[in-house]
Amino acid sequence: MKYFVLFFVFSLLASAGRAQVKAFDKLEMLYDQQHYAIVLKKAERLLDNPEYDYSQIPSLYKSMALFQLSQNEYWYKRHTNALDEARELFLKIKSSSDGKKVFEAHIFEVSALKRDLISWSADLKRTGNRQAFEYVQELMNGLFENVPDVLEKNVKPEEVIVQTTDLTESVGKRKNREEIIEIAKKYVGVPYVWAGNDPKGFDCSGFTSYVMQASLHQALPRRAVDQFESAVKIKQKDVQMGDLVFFDNGSGISHVGIIASNKGEPLRMIHASSSKGIVITDIEQSTYWQKRIFAFGTYVTD
Repeated sequence: MKYFVLFFVFSLLASAGRAQVKAFDKLEMLYDQQHYAIVLKKAERLLDNPEYDYSQIPSLYKSMALFQLSQNEYWYKRHTNALDEARELFLKIKSSSDGKKVFEAHIFEVSALKRDLISWSADLKRTGNRQAFEYVQELMNGLFENVPDVLEKNVKPEEVIVQTTDLTESVGKRKNREEIIEIAKKYVGVPYVWAGNDPKGFDCSGFTSYVMQASLHQALPRRAVDQFESAVKIKQKDVQMGDLVFFDNGSGISHVGIIASNKGEPLRMIHASSSKGIVITDIEQSTYWQKRIFAFGTYVTD
C-alpha cells in the first residue's frame, strides 16, 4: 500500500511538472509568433495561479508582451500604464535570485526585445514625437545592460559575391543594381545614429534613402513604412541585389535594408543595425530577421 501511495504521489508531481513546462512552452511559442495580446492574457492567468509562483517566466512574458503591445499607439491609448508596469516587472525579475538564469534561458527573446525597443525609439524621434521618444529612452535606462547582441551573423563586405552578368535583366538595370551595392558598401562600419541620414551616422531608412539618392538619383520617403508604400512590390523569389527588404516587429514596419545578394542566392542585406551601425547581414542565418520579414520592394524600374 505504501508503495502504491508513493507511486501515486510521484505520478501527480510528474504530471504537474509536465503541465508547467507545457504552459511555459505555450507562452514561448505564442510570443515567437507575435501573438502578444494572447501571451499577455495567458501570462496573467499563470500569475494568478499559485501553482506557478515558483517561476519568474510568466512575469517575463507579461513584461515583454506589454512592451511589444505598447508600440501600437492605439493599444497604448487604452492601456496608458502598460510601459511602467512592463518596466517594473522586468526590473523585479532582474533583481530576483534566479533572474540571471531566467534571462540566460530566454536570451533570444530579451535580445530581440531590446532591438525592437531601440528601433521604436528611433522611429519616435524620426517622426518628431520628442516627448514619447524621451519617455521610452528613460524607460529603457538600466534594462538591457549586459544583454548581448547575439541575433545576427555578420558577413564581411568582401564575402558578398557580385556577379557581372544576369540574362534575365537588361544591362542598364544590372549596372544600377551594382552601383547601389557599391555605394552602400562604402559605408560599412559607419555608426548607427537616431534619425541619421548622412555618412556621419545613419538609421535604417536614412541609410536606404541616402544610398538610393546617391545611386539612382531618386528621393525616397524618410520613413521605412513610407518607403514600402511607394516601392514597387516584388515576390521573394524575384528579389535581386539593390532591392529593399522590409521587416515588421509585430507593430508595423520597423526596419528596412538593401539586398546585397543575387537572385536565387541566400538573402543578404546591407543595413543600419541599431547596435553595430552599417553591416552586412546574412538574413537566412539570423532567426531574428527571418521571422520578421514583411515584404520586398524595389526602386530599380528604369
